[in-house]
Amino acid sequence: MRENPDCSGARRRRISARALFEPLGWEITTQAHALDEAFPAWGTSRYHSVELRGEKKLCDLLAHLYVLLPVLDDEKHYWVGDDEVEQLLRRGEGWLGNHPQREAIVQRYLRRRRTLTRAAFEQLTRDEEPETDESDDEEKIERPISLHEQRLNAVLEELKNSGAQRVLDLGCGEGRLLQLLMKDRQFQEILGADVSHRALEIAADRLHLETMAPSQKARLKLMQGALTYRDARLENYDAAAVVEVIEHLDAARLASFERVLWEFARPNTIVLTTPNSEYNIKWPTLAAGKFRHRDHRFEWSRAEFESWARGVAQRSSYNVRFAPIGESDETVGAPSQMAVFTKVESSE
Repeated sequence: MRENPDCSGARRRRISARALFEPLGWEITTQAHALDEAFPAWGTSRYHSVELRGEKKLCDLLAHLYVLLPVLDDEKHYWVGDDEVEQLLRRGEGWLGNHPQREAIVQRYLRRRRTLTRAAFEQLTRDEEPETDESDDEEKIERPISLHEQRLNAVLEELKNSGAQRVLDLGCGEGRLLQLLMKDRQFQEILGADVSHRALEIAADRLHLETMAPSQKARLKLMQGALTYRDARLENYDAAAVVEVIEHLDAARLASFERVLWEFARPNTIVLTTPNSEYNIKWPTLAAGKFRHRDHRFEWSRAEFESWARGVAQRSSYNVRFAPIGESDETVGAPSQMAVFTKVESSE
């Protein structure tokens, strides 16, 4: 294996196998090879033998190797297209988003193609744990349910219990919640909105929108637009889901989003999730004081989130209740937190 290739150009910095694999829990040893065994004085070559030690599932090892070997070599010899973004996110589920070398991994894996790296980062910063293709039932049974799956299932359950038939998915990303909504006939009209055109393209592909049966296609709409501007297309829906979105908004835009959703759109039910910052100490690869993703403008503690949500509910005539998402720790709580807003019926 070639480690630390001598890359030309100032933008190509050296990266070692140790920096790639150790954050994932592997013990690593490397041994350099002589440039020519017959002439030791010539020194070492850039080729190394690398040994990994650790106890992990075989599927995890293969995913790490699939992504990191071409990153370490930095010389892919085949065409890199849009499908490589999907491959990267699928193989990087559960670890790539929090890897300290995430930026270098994404750029090298995608050959520094700006449109592709931008698309990958957009999705990485939207979901802590991008899902994998679950077509293999055996793998699905063996693989522990991810935090993102738990989050989506919790949101789906709240939407179902609300009795909603017309539902908004605000900040829908690549359409994972939309997939679940489309599988349930309770939801007769579904609108997915996102500011990213590329994310909506991926959602359309994931949902097979072009080949969808007409009766199914009539239930679904995808809309590009900023969630911080009033839009009549978001009005008259029964419920709205806002999954890991608000932490991507700065203070001024968050205030605008509050008006758009709670003052103008005003669905009967709003289900909203955001990270619990107290839980960040449980992520071994996350440095102290750092957010989970570089696009986050803030991450709230449980008290901060509840204070904000109660303020919004009081100003907008909604009731609100809270629930943890994911395995809870006695001290720091659960990794994600959910608020369910219910509109107060007017007495007039």
